[in-house]
Amino acid sequence: MAGFWGKRKREQEELTAQDADLARQAQKSLVAADERIRLTTDELAFAEAELGPNATKDLREALEAVRTHLQEAFHLHQLNHDEIPDTPEELRTRNARIAQLCEWAEQLLDDRTTALAEPIERARRAPEIIARVRADAGRLRLRVPDARSTVERLSARYSAHALSQVVQNPSEAEQLLGFAEHSAGVAERRREAGQREQANMALEAATESVRRAETLLDAVETFEVEALRAESTLAAIVEDSRDDLVVALREPQTPAVSTAIGELQAALAALPAAGVNTDPFEQLTRLREANAGLDAAIAAARERAARPIPPLEHVRHAIDDADRQLAVARDVIAGHRGWIGADARTRLAESERVRADLDRYLGTSAAAATNIDEDHREQAFAMARRSAFLASEALQLAQRDIDAARPQPDQWGGPGYGQQAGWGGGRRGGGGDLMGGILGGLVIGSLLDGFMD
Repeated sequence: MAGFWGKRKREQEELTAQDADLARQAQKSLVAADERIRLTTDELAFAEAELGPNATKDLREALEAVRTHLQEAFHLHQLNHDEIPDTPEELRTRNARIAQLCEWAEQLLDDRTTALAEPIERARRAPEIIARVRADAGRLRLRVPDARSTVERLSARYSAHALSQVVQNPSEAEQLLGFAEHSAGVAERRREAGQREQANMALEAATESVRRAETLLDAVETFEVEALRAESTLAAIVEDSRDDLVVALREPQTPAVSTAIGELQAALAALPAAGVNTDPFEQLTRLREANAGLDAAIAAARERAARPIPPLEHVRHAIDDADRQLAVARDVIAGHRGWIGADARTRLAESERVRADLDRYLGTSAAAATNIDEDHREQAFAMARRSAFLASEALQLAQRDIDAARPQPDQWGGPGYGQQAGWGGGRRGGGGDLMGGILGGLVIGSLLDGFMD
């Protein structure tokens, strides 16, 4: 008994210590959250001055929500210290709720202030960013004449279609740079007038315009390099394609291979003569597609050659065998409906489904089809064999169910049902075999009436 009370005392002391820790945590969280509200209020004022009210809407709404919920936390803390006595459970529940509210407040304010950190930093560095935009615009303007010269030089070698992706880049880049310089001036003037939100919008537009202009100018230089690389690759693929045609002509000439050979030959014939402006990218794409098609056709032909196509006669025999096995299984199951279980019925249904799929696959009744082309024989052969196999399984399972349900000799009052042992030639199992053969498709009661006559 002393040990029991000692254990209870220790447990109570541990719970009291935990409650004291929770109370201290709630008080510390409440102070920290209140201070965070005051700090965030100052940050919001600065952010609104730098970015404007629209950009700071989320932070402002979050701050209002936190203030509302923190009032609940203060109220709970007040209840903990009023003149009304509280139970340990009540104090524990309130302190846990205070800690929860304060943690939520800190997390929400963290999320909102983090989202504004980058825009605020950019606003603080606005004069520096404006100066950099103007410097970058000046630097990129020096590249515009070179980009125009590059396009002119490329137009003597490549077709208008090939150059369509970069021919306007120098002019578009020049327009973007003019817009960037104008926007930088607007940002500077609006900032001086205290219109920070408009200033920041103009500054973002200026920064984005410079970035896009540089991308357009880089694309001109990249095009020249990539076009030369495409020409080099094209020459190698043309040589490989001609070698591939020689090999393909020695492969089994299936319709798919013949079609793929014709497409590759057409792609090679469509190559322009020397000195004609070309589009190496388009020609490279067409040759690659034609090569890939030829490779796929040859692979399929080789696979078919390695796996001989079943003769039409074998396919016909497989279909006939499936139909015969299905007919037998249907008759046996139909004649013994009351004895047949789920397994046999399921196999029969699956066999019939596969057989119906075979008709749909061939687009006609397989039994009535006079011819099955080589492209469909292998699949038709496999489906017919599958149907026959399932029908055979259904028949075996049905026979198992019939054997299990068939009455045994001792169920009918002794050997041979009311007969002397040895009747019918003295074979003990003769009566059972006979009954098994007769019962198919007959009603048990009728059969028994016949034996009683």
